Amino acid sequence: MSCTLLDLASARVMPWKNGGGETLELAIAPAGAGLEHFQWRISSARVGAAGPFSTFAGVDRSLALLSGAGLRLQRGDGRAEVLYAGGAVVHFAGEEAITAALVDGPVSDLNLMTRRGAWRHRVAPLPLHGRQDVENDAELMLVWCQTGAGIECRLADGEEHSLAGGQGLLLESRPGSIALHAQQPALLYLAWMQRETGGS
Repeated sequence: MSCTLLDLASARVMPWKNGGGETLELAIAPAGAGLEHFQWRISSARVGAAGPFSTFAGVDRSLALLSGAGLRLQRGDGRAEVLYAGGAVVHFAGEEAITAALVDGPVSDLNLMTRRGAWRHRVAPLPLHGRQDVENDAELMLVWCQTGAGIECRLADGEEHSLAGGQGLLLESRPGSIALHAQQPALLYLAWMQRETGGS
């Protein structure tokens, strides 16, 4: 059972797999794993120019925009979609050929990746003003504060934490209800990660 504070201000800066930009690595398993062998990874990329996404074979990905005017994705099947800060999350396979273009200037994103067959995940936005309880029924849960300050998180055992924009909590084996409270409007992203049966 653990609770780890993740913070963009202290995250490890790494080059993209394809060398096209920089990523802030927030958490990875196993600890110290490379880009070819991780089981799961949470990061935030800085996108300053148009270009292709890196290829991650055997990996499922979820992407949410944290800041900037927007990111236009050209999907491998010909579809196009635009991500906006605080908007919907896009899910895709790491093998899919995707090219990104900036709507109007640089953006930053939140990227969660899990190794297919070993882990699965889901990510959802949560607008918050006042109190809301959310259920943690996964092996790992991420509570990420995109905007807002002084977000109060009370875990099922009574442990309390405060989050500002650009910070998150990674909860491992901490099941139960989490009470979230924001005195001013805020936006969170929640992610649940579960080990697949027979995964390693």
